[in-house]
Amino acid sequence: MVTHTFDAPVQEVWQAWTDSSLLDKWWAPKPYRADTKELDFKVGGRWLYAMVSPEGDKHWGSVKFTAIENGRSFRADSIFSDERGNKLDDSSVGHWTNRFEENDGRTDAIIELAFDNEQDLEKIVAMGFKEGFTMGLSNLDELLSQS
Repeated sequence: MVTHTFDAPVQEVWQAWTDSSLLDKWWAPKPYRADTKELDFKVGGRWLYAMVSPEGDKHWGSVKFTAIENGRSFRADSIFSDERGNKLDDSSVGHWTNRFEENDGRTDAIIELAFDNEQDLEKIVAMGFKEGFTMGLSNLDELLSQS
């Protein structure tokens, strides 16, 4: 579980997590960038995006939304995919639960990410997920400070 406090109201943080034009500005750790192909933010909808390297290589991800409490929380399952959103053979499923709580004009984001087994967790940690996600959250801090 990760808890991160943003110096912005909950509606701004919520929008940054659910609007593709904003997600593309912060999701990828630098020097990568995120490029959304589609985002249908509803239960059963998905976010299909690429992490694009400075050389232009694309690494695709697909996120399926499984529960949404508007402005407060959402759950989703994420995979590494091809450009059509089909699961890659060696991809594990990450089960996300993201909650957003107002705290005196600031927002606490409580993010839980679970896997079906410890090996899948170890694989994503070895890929640098922790460092990359931390960078992404810092990117979001910077984006929110500009609004």
